[in-house]
Amino acid sequence: MKQHLRFSVGKRWVLSLAVICGSLSAFSQYGEKSSSWEIGATIGPSNFLGDLGGNAGKGTRFIKDNNFPMTNLTFGLYVTYQPTEWLGFRLAGNIGKLEGDDAIIKGKGGYEEARKSRNQDFRSRFTEGLLLAEIYPTVFFEYDQSDVWHKLRPYGVIGVGMFKFNPQGKDPLTGNYVDLIPLSLEGQGFAEYPDRKVAKLTQMNIPMGVGVKYFLNEKVSLGLEVIHRQTNTDDIDAVSTTYIDPALFYKYFSVPKAQLAARMANKNTDGSIYHAPGRKRGNTNKDAYYTFGIKIGVRLGGGGDSYGNSTRCPIRF
Repeated sequence: MKQHLRFSVGKRWVLSLAVICGSLSAFSQYGEKSSSWEIGATIGPSNFLGDLGGNAGKGTRFIKDNNFPMTNLTFGLYVTYQPTEWLGFRLAGNIGKLEGDDAIIKGKGGYEEARKSRNQDFRSRFTEGLLLAEIYPTVFFEYDQSDVWHKLRPYGVIGVGMFKFNPQGKDPLTGNYVDLIPLSLEGQGFAEYPDRKVAKLTQMNIPMGVGVKYFLNEKVSLGLEVIHRQTNTDDIDAVSTTYIDPALFYKYFSVPKAQLAARMANKNTDGSIYHAPGRKRGNTNKDAYYTFGIKIGVRLGGGGDSYGNSTRCPIRF
C-alpha cells in the first residue's frame, strides 16, 4: 500500500514537472532567447557613386550613373552579437578601393559630353569601421525561432560608420598618381574662396542595406547583402564645385607644385568653354559608395538546443 502511494505521488510529481517544462518551453519559443555571438568574413565588389564617370544625360546621385568597369573588391571581418534571433548588433571593418573616370563615359551628344571632356579621374583606397543593427523580420513568423537549421532569413541593416580615404589622380604629363587634396584644385584654403575648406580625410557615413542569410547548419551561415553608404563629404573624388583661375596656384604654391596643380585641376584637351575658370567642375551632391558582400559566418554559442537551451525538459516518457 505504501509502495503504491509512493508511486502515485511520484507519478503526479513527474506529470506536474512535465507540464511546467512544457509551459516554459512554449514561453521560451516566443520570448527571449539565449544570446549568441557570430564572427565572419566578407568579400565582394564595391563601386563609387559621385561626380566622375556616369552614363548618358545629366549626372545623378544613385545607381543610374553606376560604372561597372570601375568595380573593385572589398574585404572585411565582422563580429555580431545577437541578444535575440530577430535582432543583432554588428561591428565590422572593411578595406577596399574606389575609382571613377570620365574617360569611360559613352558620349551620345547630350549633357554627358561636358563630363566626358572634363577628363578627370581618381582612385582612393579606403578603410572603414561600421556599427550596424541587423533586423530579421521573418523570425516572428517562425514556429521555432531557435532552430536555424537550413533556414533562409532576409534582413535589413542600418547604422553609422567612419571611413578614411585619400583621392589620387593620374598626372597627364608623367602618368604617375599624385595625392589630390594637398593641391587645393578648387581653391580650398585660399583666401579667395573662404567657404571652400580643405577636406578632412576621415569622415562619417550612414550605411543601410538589405541581405539574406542561409544557415548551412546550426553554426555556419552564408549570406548575401548590399550596403549603400551615404557620406557627408563631396571630396572622395576631389571634384565638387567650380574651376578657378590657375594663376592662384602660383600665388600659394611653389612653381613645381603650382604647375602640377594646374595640370590636375583642368585636364580638358579640346579647349572647351565648359572648363574655363568659374565654370562648373562638379556638383555639390554628397558622394556615396556601396558594396555587394558575400558573407560567411560562424556562431559561437547561444540560440537553439545544440547550444544547451536551459528550458529543455530533461524528462522522457
